[in-house]
Amino acid sequence: MKAPECFDGTKPFKVRSFIQSCQLIFHNDLPNFSQDRKKVLYATSFLVGRAAKWIEPYLYNLTNQDSSYLPNSCEEFESQLFTSFGDPNEVRKAEAELDGLRMKEGGNVALYITNFRSLVSRIGDWGERALIHHLRKGLASHPSNIDALKD
Repeated sequence: MKAPECFDGTKPFKVRSFIQSCQLIFHNDLPNFSQDRKKVLYATSFLVGRAAKWIEPYLYNLTNQDSSYLPNSCEEFESQLFTSFGDPNEVRKAEAELDGLRMKEGGNVALYITNFRSLVSRIGDWGERALIHHLRKGLASHPSNIDALKD
């Protein structure tokens, strides 16, 4: 499996793909990544530039036998990475995109649903009913597409 691309912290939209690449490796090699500490250390090895500067104090304390300074869990590491380098408006932008998402006349239903799912993954928990409403709203001008979803 391909190693994740190095993350330098200059492009907020790349945080999510960096973390997803790391997660794929963790899930593909569960025996080697059974502990969060191993996951965090692996991910930090792909941080460069600004992101490497950000993690430097953690690693300094780690080499001085103080591993408690490293984020306690993979989720905490991801959260700190998002807070430090991610787009603070990512959820709002995804919500606005989802609200305006419409399938074009003659468009591909599978492509529409792929775009819909991608946006939903950035939003978090809206609840099933709200998501179904938005999914159907984007297909409203194409009744045959709504019928196709029922099959």
